[in-house]
Amino acid sequence: MTTQPASQAPAPATTAGPTLVEPEKEVLDGVVREVTMPPFAPAVTSGSLGDIPFTNAVEAPFEAVLSRKRPDGTWRDVTASEFAQEVLNVAKGLIGLGFEAGDRIAIMARTSYEWTLLDFAGWAAGLVTVPIYPTSSAAQARYILQHSGARGCAVENVEQSRMLADERGAMPALEHLWQLDAGAVSQIAHAGRGLEDEAVAARRGLIAPEHIATLIYTSGTTGQPKGCVLTHGNFFAEVDNDIELLHPVFKSVSKDPAATLLFLPLSHVFGRMVAVACMRARVRLGHAPSIQTEELLADLAGFRPTFLLGIPYVLEKVYNTGRATAEKMGRASSFDRAARIARRYGEAVEEQEHGRGGGPGTGLKAARGLYDLLVYRRIRAALGGRCRYVISGGSPLGSRLASFYEGAGISVFEGYGLTETTGASTCTPPLKPRLGTVGWPVPGTAVRIADDGEVLLRGAHVFGGYWDSHRRAAVPDAGDDGWFATGDIGTLDDEGYLTITGRKKDLIITSGGKNIAPAPLEDWLRAHPLVSQCLVVGDNRPYITALITLEPDGLAHWQQMHKKQDLSPEQLAVDGDLLANLQQAVDEANRMVSRAESIRRFVVLPRDFTEEGGHLTPSLKLKRAAIVRDYDAEIAELYETER
Repeated sequence: MTTQPASQAPAPATTAGPTLVEPEKEVLDGVVREVTMPPFAPAVTSGSLGDIPFTNAVEAPFEAVLSRKRPDGTWRDVTASEFAQEVLNVAKGLIGLGFEAGDRIAIMARTSYEWTLLDFAGWAAGLVTVPIYPTSSAAQARYILQHSGARGCAVENVEQSRMLADERGAMPALEHLWQLDAGAVSQIAHAGRGLEDEAVAARRGLIAPEHIATLIYTSGTTGQPKGCVLTHGNFFAEVDNDIELLHPVFKSVSKDPAATLLFLPLSHVFGRMVAVACMRARVRLGHAPSIQTEELLADLAGFRPTFLLGIPYVLEKVYNTGRATAEKMGRASSFDRAARIARRYGEAVEEQEHGRGGGPGTGLKAARGLYDLLVYRRIRAALGGRCRYVISGGSPLGSRLASFYEGAGISVFEGYGLTETTGASTCTPPLKPRLGTVGWPVPGTAVRIADDGEVLLRGAHVFGGYWDSHRRAAVPDAGDDGWFATGDIGTLDDEGYLTITGRKKDLIITSGGKNIAPAPLEDWLRAHPLVSQCLVVGDNRPYITALITLEPDGLAHWQQMHKKQDLSPEQLAVDGDLLANLQQAVDEANRMVSRAESIRRFVVLPRDFTEEGGHLTPSLKLKRAAIVRDYDAEIAELYETER
């Protein structure tokens, strides 16, 4: 094995941004098997996340660190000093209610200002916060509250309050149940009115980087969720290096101060990590509770973020909405040409950044300029008008959409990580992107490919283990050498870029012995305007098939254009015109793979996969075993006779 050293040591970040640093690479038999990126930020050796609001208040008391939406839709800035005072008041209230350092409190609500306030107040009081997805059932919420031993839980509304009230008998440790929309924050703060500010300072002094900050429960695609134990040090290692790596995002060099509107759930590690990073970097942060198209677009227009974090679903939605609008205006062909130009432009920019070309030519630049006026500015307007960067995670975005957005004037930094790694472990480097990959290791991270293709990770951001409800401690999960096995299958190219090809447990082995990763085909098809979800099947079968569900917005537009508004879901699932359109999408996806890996047949289901139906996790991942079980008859029919 040979080791290729890093090109240079990391330089301190300046207003011009960090110097490009390439990872060290270990090569075995001509194949890159391991890459390591040195840290860009020094390790934090004292203090906790609960100190951040107070540090901000001392260093920049009048700087806007958050914005709150008013009832009329406008936004009011909250200064560092104001937020620190609110955190202090709520932290005193938690101490006044009898919470001791290390106690757990849970938060079950959509993304909101109060969520972030309670999170930081809990940390300032030395507590461990436990997020619960707001869509969780009573049984799911009860399990997390029981397993974590939470003494308090804040819910969003009366429905959730009633749901948990009915479960109180099974949760003897739960002493407090607060309702956010009924004034819970004020009620908690009121309990601390008799305490001195020093009570919070003393509690903060007890907490160090090695102490637990949060228990985040995994989605549970195959069974009961497990509580990932993440420390304050894990978060510092993650966010401090992310801030330095993504310099143009968190340390805006444009005339517009950096700001983001968070609409992903704070119960997921991705949204939580970015919220902490924004507070750490003093990036103005807003909260949007809904990802419904009309509500989200209205919030984006009012807040006008400079960057966003999202999942491919949202980026696909914006793209598909843009095309549907163009089609209604009779300009579908013009939009498609604009999309091709944007992709060519984005690909040319990437080639230039890698030293493999001279960049976009004169003709391509001129075409892009024309379509910028006609199409691209509308895409940017849909994201608020000032957005120039998107951090994408959760699932692969794919080079097609990534190159389109780059050509449309929005750089997408695609990342990869897990709850167990406090968010991103790899990310597209701003100065040297490679579309279609999930980038290089985040600074301070090492990535290794095991002999069976599994991705292994190591770094200060990797968790210490899963929560043991009896020992009230973490049970180590990494191997003796410190590597965490992700369960994902991936490859490293000759420059150290990571590509995720699927889940180890999801690999399909056909009856002919062919190993197939379903994710690339599924991701490609989900990018189609008519497709909501796709599940590729074929384990122990002679060929590959797929279950497809329909995207409501795209379907409504298709029905209008084809004058088929009166058809029921069951009729649409077998409509010849719709199936022909979907067959074209399947044929396009099949061009990416060999004949043995291609989808031979598919069926359209009249109902979408949902969390309520037991087919999606709260983070919108497919529960494959449940889907295969519930649609066994439809799958069997796909193999009765081969077309």
